[in-house]
Amino acid sequence: MYLNCHSYHSLRYGTIPLNELIEKATHLEVTAMALTDINTVTGIYDFITECKKVNIKPLIGIDFRFENEFRYIGLAKSASGLAEMNRFLTKHNFDKTPLPVEAPSFESVIVIYAFAKAPKQLKSNEYIGIRPEEVGKLFGYKGSLDKMVVLQPVTFRTKKEYQLHKILRAIDNNILLSKLTSAAIATPYEIMVAEERLRAVYKDYPKLLANTQMIIDSCDFQFNFETPKNKKHYTNSSESDIALLTTLAHQGMEWRYGKGHAAALARVQKELKVIHELQFSGYFLITWDIIRYSNSRGFLHIGRGSGANSIIAYCLGITDICPIELDLYFERFLNENRKSPPDFDIDWSWQERDVILEYIFNRYGYENVAFCGTNVEFKYRSIFREVGKVFGLPKEELDHLAKNPMRLQQTNSVVQEVQEYGMLLEKYPNQRSMHSCGIIISEEPITNYTPLEMPPKGFPIVLFDMHVAEAIGFEKFDILSQRGIGTIDDTVKLVAKNRGIQINIRDTNISKNETRANSFLAQGKTIGCFYIESPAMRGLLRRLRCDNYKTLVAASSIIRPGVAKSGMMKEYIFRHNNPTQFEYFHKVFEEQLGETYGIMVYQEDVIKIALHYGGLPAADGDILRRAMSGKGRSLAALQKVKDDFFASCAKLGHSEVLSHEIYRQIESFAGYSFCKAHSASYAVESYQSLYLKAYYPIEFMVAVINNQGGFYRTEVYVHEARMAGATIHNPCINKSEFNTTLYGEAIYLGFMHLQGLAIKLADELVRERKLNGEYTSLEDFCNRVKIGLESLKLLIFIGAFRETGKTKNQLLILASLLFNSTQSDNQMLLLQEAVKEYQLPKLERSRFEDAFDEIELLGFPTSFTTFELLSSKYRGDIMANKLTQHYKKQVRMLGYLISRKQVPTARGTMFFGTWVDFEGNYFDTTHFPDNLQQFPFQGGGCYLLLGIVEVDYHFPTLTILKMAKLPFVPDPRYSDAKDHQYLTQQKIKEDISSTSREPYPQAHEINLPRNKMKVS
Repeated sequence: MYLNCHSYHSLRYGTIPLNELIEKATHLEVTAMALTDINTVTGIYDFITECKKVNIKPLIGIDFRFENEFRYIGLAKSASGLAEMNRFLTKHNFDKTPLPVEAPSFESVIVIYAFAKAPKQLKSNEYIGIRPEEVGKLFGYKGSLDKMVVLQPVTFRTKKEYQLHKILRAIDNNILLSKLTSAAIATPYEIMVAEERLRAVYKDYPKLLANTQMIIDSCDFQFNFETPKNKKHYTNSSESDIALLTTLAHQGMEWRYGKGHAAALARVQKELKVIHELQFSGYFLITWDIIRYSNSRGFLHIGRGSGANSIIAYCLGITDICPIELDLYFERFLNENRKSPPDFDIDWSWQERDVILEYIFNRYGYENVAFCGTNVEFKYRSIFREVGKVFGLPKEELDHLAKNPMRLQQTNSVVQEVQEYGMLLEKYPNQRSMHSCGIIISEEPITNYTPLEMPPKGFPIVLFDMHVAEAIGFEKFDILSQRGIGTIDDTVKLVAKNRGIQINIRDTNISKNETRANSFLAQGKTIGCFYIESPAMRGLLRRLRCDNYKTLVAASSIIRPGVAKSGMMKEYIFRHNNPTQFEYFHKVFEEQLGETYGIMVYQEDVIKIALHYGGLPAADGDILRRAMSGKGRSLAALQKVKDDFFASCAKLGHSEVLSHEIYRQIESFAGYSFCKAHSASYAVESYQSLYLKAYYPIEFMVAVINNQGGFYRTEVYVHEARMAGATIHNPCINKSEFNTTLYGEAIYLGFMHLQGLAIKLADELVRERKLNGEYTSLEDFCNRVKIGLESLKLLIFIGAFRETGKTKNQLLILASLLFNSTQSDNQMLLLQEAVKEYQLPKLERSRFEDAFDEIELLGFPTSFTTFELLSSKYRGDIMANKLTQHYKKQVRMLGYLISRKQVPTARGTMFFGTWVDFEGNYFDTTHFPDNLQQFPFQGGGCYLLLGIVEVDYHFPTLTILKMAKLPFVPDPRYSDAKDHQYLTQQKIKEDISSTSREPYPQAHEINLPRNKMKVS
C-alpha cells in the first residue's frame, strides 16, 4: 500500500535512514513498498538488497519535484521503466529546465498524480493518488474511481522527526523555522502505519485498494547484481581483446627486460591466462589506451596502487614498478576468486588531469562515462551552525556552538533544542557531490542505472557512491591528480628552457638509487619532494639513514598510522640499525619477511603471515586484505577471520601468547596499511623529485612554488632556493609573470603571490607587456593597463616599478598626481601625450620599510632574512648542524618557526616543531603538555629556545624547557616607531640577559614526563 516512501536520501526532506525505513516496514508486516526519493535513485540498490532479505517486495521509483513543488510519482514496471525516468530527469538536470506539470509518455512507468493537481485526461499508465486525509472528498464524488489509488506518503516516523523534517526544510530554504510555510513542508500525516489500519480508512472504496494492489503486482523491477556493468571489450570481442593484449604485453616485455628474460616471460604468460579467464582484457586495454593518449600529449603519469603488482601493467607502461624486482605477487591484484574488475589508480599533474578526463569522455561517450557521486554528510560543526541558524541564533552564538564541545556550550532551552536535533542529524546526507577521482565506463548507457547531474566542473556524475557502484557491478577508474607530478614535469621543462638539458625523467634508472640522491635521502634533505618532505618523514629517513630504494619503499609504508600504532615502526627502526641484535618471532617471519627484518610492513606481509603462520586458506587471506583496506566496509569481517585465525593457530600448536601478539599487529593495520606496490610507486616518484632537487635545485624549487608547494608554505621553498644559490627578486612589471619565473639563477616571484592583487589585473599586465613590449615608466604603465590607484600602490610597495629608477616614495607621489582624487579609483587624468617631468623630492626611507611591506604583501620578507629583523644580534649558542655533538646537554638556540604539529596524549596535547637556524639549516623540537602551559607557542616568528638535546638513531631533537618569542624591530612605517623601538630593545635585552642570569636546571634535574605518557 506504500507507493511513496522517502528515506533520508530525499535530501533535507526525509528523516529516515534507509535501513531503519525497512526495519519499520518489517515491524508493521508490510509486504510491499516503493522507495521514491525526491529526484534521485541514490538508495534504490541498497533498498532492493535489504528488502529481499526480509521478504518485502521492493518497488522502485522517483518522486518528481521542481523547486519543492510536487509534480508526480513515477514507479518503474521494469528496468526499462527506470531507464526512462533516468533519461527524463537527466535531460532536465542538464538543461536546467523546469520539470513539466504533466509527465511525458512513459512506456514502462506508472505515474501517480496528486488529487488536486491531476490532469483532466489521464493516460493508460496514469493514476490519481488519494491520501487518507482526502478520503472524505470522495463522498458524493461523481467521477470514476477506476484511476484512483491509495497514496500514503512516508517521510518521518514520530512527532520529533516531523520537527526534524521542518528543520531540514528551513535549512534547505535558508530561512528561520518560524518563516516556514505549509507549502514548503510535508503534512504531519506522512508516517507508516500497519496495513490493516490503512485499509480500514479506504474500506468504503475497495476499488482504490484493488487498483493499488494491481500496481504493486504490475511492478516487477529485476536487477542482476552479479553481472559486471563495466565496458566489456576494447575491441569487438574477448578473443580479439586478449590477442591485442598478448601482442602489447610481449612488445612491452622486450622494452622493459630485453630479449630472453625467462622469469619475465613466465610471469607474463601466467598473468595473461588469469586475465583472459576472468575476461578483464578490456579493462587493461582501456587503461592502456588512456596511458597511450597521455604519452602522445607528453604528459607524465604515475600508476600506483595494487595495479603495480602486475607485470602486464608494467609492460604496458601503466606502472613503472617491476614486480619481479620487488617480489610483488599478482594475486594481490587479481586472482581466480575475484569477480569484480581490477582497480588502477593513476595520477597526473593537476594541470593536465582535465585534458585526460575530456579524452575519456569523448573517446567512450558521455552516455557511457560518468563520475561516481558521493554524499556530503552533516558534520559536527556544520550541524550546530545550520540548526542554530534556523532557530535564529546570532553569529556569535553560532560560532560558539560550532567551535566548542557540547559540555562547554550554554544550557538554555534553545541551545538544548539545537543540540538535540543536531545530534539526530549527525551522519545524515546533506548534499550530493562528485567523487574526487572515480570514473565509471559502462557497457550500456549509464542512464539505465541512474539519472545524471552536471555540476559546475562540467563532467556528469551518477547519483550513487563508489560502494553502491561496486555492489551493482561497476569498478571505477581512479583518474587522480597531484601537485608532485606537476612539480616533476615543470622542473624537467624548466631545466630544458633554462639550461638546455633534456632529462628523460620517465627512465627511472637515472634517478632510482642514484648516489647523490641517496646522500640527500639519508640526510633528510627532501623538502619539496613528493611524500618525503614532512618533518616526520625526514626524521624517519635520518633515523634509518635511508640510502637506497628498497629502504625507501619500506619507509613509505611504516610512516603510516597503522604501523606506528602497532609499535612496528619503532621495532623496524631498531632492527634496521641493529640487524644482529634481535630474534625473529617465528621461523615463518624469517622466511617470509626477511627483507623487513621480520616486521609486517605491507598489506602483503600481513597476508603472508596469516597464510603461512596462521594456516588460513587463501580465501580468508583475501577477505582479511579487503577488510584491512576498508573495501569491505567491514570490521565485522575481521572478527570472523580473527576467530578462524586463533583456532587454526591452536591446531598448528603455536603459543597462544605469540599468536595474540601477532594478531594484534595484524589488527592494527585495519584501514591504514599500504600495499607494497603502492609504497613502491610512491618511492619512485619521491626518487624522481629527489634526483631533480639534487642536480637542479633552483629549477626544482621554482616548480614547487608554481605548483603551490606541498607540506610547507611558499616562504620555505623560497628559502630552499636561496640556500641553493638563487637570488630572489620581488614581482617586477617587466620580468615577472603570474607564476614565478627563472632567469639563470635569478628568481622573480610571480604576481600570484601578491596578496590583494586581482588575478585578472595580473594576467592583463603580463598580456599587454608581451604584446607591446616592456613598460618604460609608471606613466607608460598607467596608459597601457587599466588599474586603480589602490592596486597601483600595491605594486609600488612591493617594488614592481624599481626598474624606473625612482624610489617608492617618489612613485607614490607620482601615482597620486596621475589620478584625480575626485574621480573613481580607476580613472586617470593622464592624457595620451608627453608627460611633464615633475621635480620629485628625495624622501628618506628606512631600510626596514621594504621588509615590512614584503611581509604584509607576500607573507614573508625577501629583502632581509627574518633574523635580520630582530633587534637583538644574538643568534644562538649552537647551530643545528652541531646538535648531535651535544647529546643529553642543555643548549640555547635561536630558531625561526617553520611548522608545528600537535598530537593528543593521555596528559594533554604535545607539539613537534620544525625550525630554521641562522645558518639556514633545519632542526626539530619536542614540546610536552606541562611545558606548553608555561611556555606556549605565540604564533609564527623567531623564538629563543632552551632545551635538552636528544638523539634517536642519528636524528637529533631538542626537548624544550623554555621558549620565548622575540619581537622584530619596530615597523618604521608608523609614527611611534622610535618610541616602540627603545622599549623593544630593552625587552630583548632583558630576555637575553635573563637566560644568562637565571640558571636553568641541569638535564639530570629535570623530571620530564615523556616515559609516563601514552600517545593516543
